[in-house]
Amino acid sequence: MLIDSHCHLDFPDLRDRLPDVLAAADAAGVKRMVTISTLVGRYETYRGLAEAHEAVFFSVGTHPHNAATEPDVPVERIVELSRHPRCIAIGEAGLDYFYDKSPRDVQQQVFRTHIAAARGTGLPLVIHARDADEDMIAILTDEMERGPFKAVLHCFSSGEKLASVGVELGLYVSFSGILTFRNSEEIRRIAGLVPRDRLLVETDAPYLAPIPYRGKTNEPAYVAHTARVLADVIGVPEAEVAAITTANFYRLFSKAAEANGR
Repeated sequence: MLIDSHCHLDFPDLRDRLPDVLAAADAAGVKRMVTISTLVGRYETYRGLAEAHEAVFFSVGTHPHNAATEPDVPVERIVELSRHPRCIAIGEAGLDYFYDKSPRDVQQQVFRTHIAAARGTGLPLVIHARDADEDMIAILTDEMERGPFKAVLHCFSSGEKLASVGVELGLYVSFSGILTFRNSEEIRRIAGLVPRDRLLVETDAPYLAPIPYRGKTNEPAYVAHTARVLADVIGVPEAEVAAITTANFYRLFSKAAEANGR
């Protein structure tokens, strides 16, 4: 069994052929997936997907690209929406200094709001971090000193220092199809340094399809290819990496474990 810890089933490339996407995932052994929020305003869409499909959980939050669109969603609102039994995470939220689609100060403000929601609910925060390592480290360190919270660094493509600090702070690290790319030697090296009990796999579908599907629309079934490369990196059989990442998923996303009676 594999779990795709991060995908976007509401995006048109997947939504428009969802029955086939879910069937392919099931056939590939991907039995659960989390469709991740990018706008709190689309909450009903995420909720509808999770209510309609047993394999699907969802999150609630504002992507850093959309921070300027939703700069003032209060902690209390996020907490309230997260009470749905199939909402198992906060986010994705964080910092993206590569595209800078929202002002950096607004990204930081919205990120801290989501940290407060994760702390208040006990749900893990799904963190987006791109080209913002130093500010990410500073905010995570500062906020963890204010009170602990659970989190995962999703689609990890940052430097070793962020991974190391994240692990020290208790975070998990999730790897996407980037891990399989030929020019990703450094990401594979970092993956090998992450403790096994902190590893997750994801697709970030419909983006970042792994080899051999690079350049095509990604989908949850393809997380198996990332898991295969991760198994090679950490030197274990594929079945073991599936067991490791599934156990890690249910430990971090404990609300999913409760929903599945684990």
